[in-house]
Amino acid sequence: MAPPLSVSSFFSTLASIPHFLHNILDPPLHPWADPSHVYAGNMAPVDEMEPIDCPIIEGKLPVSLKGVYIRNGPNPQFLPPRALIIYDGDGMLHSLRISNGQATYCSRYVKTYKYLLEKEAGFPIVPNIVSGFFGFGDIARFVIAMAPKILTGHFNLMNGFGVANTSIAFFANKLFALCDSDLPYEINLTKEGDIETLGRWEFERKFMSNINAHPKVDLDTKETFALTWSLTFPHHSFLRFDENGVKKNEVPISSLNQLSSIHDFAITKRFILFHETQMVFSLGKVMTGRGTLIQYEPNKVSRIGIIPKYAIDGSEMKWFPVPGFNTIHLINAWESEEDDNEIVLVAPNVLSADNIFNTKIPVSLVKLKMNMKTGDVSREIISSRNLEFGTINPDYVGRRTRYAYLGLLEESPKMSAVVKIDLETGREVARRFYGPNCYGGEPLFVRRDGESINNSDDDEDDGYIMTFVHDEKANESKFIIMDAKSPELEIVTVVKLPRRVPYGIHGLFLSK
Repeated sequence: MAPPLSVSSFFSTLASIPHFLHNILDPPLHPWADPSHVYAGNMAPVDEMEPIDCPIIEGKLPVSLKGVYIRNGPNPQFLPPRALIIYDGDGMLHSLRISNGQATYCSRYVKTYKYLLEKEAGFPIVPNIVSGFFGFGDIARFVIAMAPKILTGHFNLMNGFGVANTSIAFFANKLFALCDSDLPYEINLTKEGDIETLGRWEFERKFMSNINAHPKVDLDTKETFALTWSLTFPHHSFLRFDENGVKKNEVPISSLNQLSSIHDFAITKRFILFHETQMVFSLGKVMTGRGTLIQYEPNKVSRIGIIPKYAIDGSEMKWFPVPGFNTIHLINAWESEEDDNEIVLVAPNVLSADNIFNTKIPVSLVKLKMNMKTGDVSREIISSRNLEFGTINPDYVGRRTRYAYLGLLEESPKMSAVVKIDLETGREVARRFYGPNCYGGEPLFVRRDGESINNSDDDEDDGYIMTFVHDEKANESKFIIMDAKSPELEIVTVVKLPRRVPYGIHGLFLSK
């Protein structure tokens, strides 16, 4: 009996096959899926860094700001031999602790199950969920490398395989690092400015447990709402947790008959809004070696689903067709003050969704109005600029919002400017470019005093905008704080960071 084929001998066999078969097993990679192209420049991985004090090189830190700015993003521990898109690298948290006029920087990997397994092995062994099966060769490598580990218990699928690289959120009295393909990982921030991973938040124990990267907290009830997906029907459900993180309800959305790429959602005082786009998950595409898990369906009609927050089942969902509406992030939604039946939603709309992973994605900022009584939908383009990764005053989640701050997207996920938009008039009321060769990330709004304020038009924009900015020519990174209310988003503080910070995704400011 012949000995089993080892991984190394499989690679040798694969390298010797004819060229035309090689292209079938391992099709050529697009630049957006080639790790040597994607994770280059300021996206190249960096090592962890223990807490270190940073000099303030312009202005001073506002006295009212006391807490930690922390941002998540992909930073692969090991680059795989094949595909890896921009959103599949291991999660790394970069923080800046602000206290007593001083700033302390730190960066740490999120110690996920996948990260720890690969750190012990010394090479990548767990495929990424979106880009890990780009061709037949990737599938074969996975079977040969992982099947023995699964059978012998060295890799437990029940422990998840996500990378916790997308967002950072505070709910249920805990701080979490999240991605769409796994459960959150609980994070602790020490008094010294360090970052610790406490472990996976297993509120339930089942195969492929997950919640989306953007759970929403109701400011009045302190409840948290989240979205989950499954390979089996019903493919999507929404969850409700009480303020202590105890799951109180799960509602399957049976009217979603496809596994869709739903990254975000929105809440209002009474409702939850979901977006079903032309981007769907396709296992058939993966099993036939035709690229990533996500597929664009040009003939599919996008739609918005609205359901009461305390719905008993998915039959209470009302769907509104919105052709060509392919959003990734929802800025905010609220119920109209003039008409109780009208729901307003603001979101960037992706204008070319045939390749959502392309780093240059054209978008326009759109306001939708949907009438729950008549079923009517109206659509208004607020801005045709390429604006994404928007933020608002967190006190206004689910409530009528006037101002939003968005990044001017140059090449995802880096942005050349932050733009302040008046959502009522559609005007750009302020903007700040970072300068030649300088790019920032998601612009985060933080209240001036770090605490909740009364929701009046005069103080909605009374706060700061903060982000990491990288100078690609000097290869240096800074942390900047801007005055969110000023006409030119004037710079309040610039902190020099001890090394470059790769471009990332989402962050938050956690007050002391």
